[in-house]
Amino acid sequence: MSELVEVIAKALVTKPDEVSVSEEKEAGTTVVTLRVAAEDMGKIIGKQGRIAKALRTVVKAASVKTGEKVVVEIVQ
Repeated sequence: MSELVEVIAKALVTKPDEVSVSEEKEAGTTVVTLRVAAEDMGKIIGKQGRIAKALRTVVKAASVKTGEKVVVEIVQ
C-alpha cells in the first residue's frame, strides 16, 4: 500500500523529492504515514479535505483485495 500512496502523492505535490511514506503494522491494522513538505500540505489535503478523502478511499479499495485494514495518516 505504501507504494500506491507514494505514487499518488508524488503526482500531486510540487516537491516530489520530499515525499516519504512509511508503513507500520499494528494489531491487524496497517498504518501508512505520508510526509510531505509544508507548502504541499494544502495540495494533499485539498479543499475541505476532498483529496485526502479520495486518497484514503483508493487505499481502502485496494486493501479489500488483501483483506487487511489500512489507515492513511498525513503529517508534515
